[in-house]
Amino acid sequence: MIEELQEDLKLEGENQGDVQDSKLVAKKKKKKEIFGFVIYVVFVFAFAYLIVTFVGQRTVVIGHSMENTLANGDNLIVDKISYRFKEPERFDIIVFPYEYKEDTYYIKRIIGLPGETVLISSDGVIYINGKELKESYGREVIRNAGVAGAPIELKDGEYFVLGDNRNNSEDSRFSDVGIIHKIRIVGKAVFRIYPFHNIGTLK
Repeated sequence: MIEELQEDLKLEGENQGDVQDSKLVAKKKKKKEIFGFVIYVVFVFAFAYLIVTFVGQRTVVIGHSMENTLANGDNLIVDKISYRFKEPERFDIIVFPYEYKEDTYYIKRIIGLPGETVLISSDGVIYINGKELKESYGREVIRNAGVAGAPIELKDGEYFVLGDNRNNSEDSRFSDVGIIHKIRIVGKAVFRIYPFHNIGTLK
């Protein structure tokens, strides 16, 4: 009888030990899962930060200066890395900060390149180095040449930009925007992600 009781106590102690071991294992497993989740979240945020800071970012068009190419409310992806390896090209759509208002960015099209001379005639024709620029982006004939009514010589790293809605755009023709230097360019608008019926690459 005493031996049976001793055996029962021994089994009960072993069972309690097994329960405690199971709880300990479960606790360690839970801690491991929580730690893994935290590491995952940190990785996702770090990856997103690197993408937004160095590779690309989403931007929203506000206003009508780029119509009919871009419309108010369009959501775009801006490529922030390409210009680290190559120079901006004519007709690229670029994003750059507006100097006189914090957290405000402009989106315009490159018309004049470094080393070129830009002139807009009284009848609204754009001349590059004395030759008429052949392009089909402008929505209307330019009515106001602004400072480009006289020849503008672009230095190294300088770009002359216009909005496609030429008569409703603040751009390089006006002193508050002026000539855009490459170091001010955030990136090139490359893809429209919204509205959904207009999703696609930008020309």
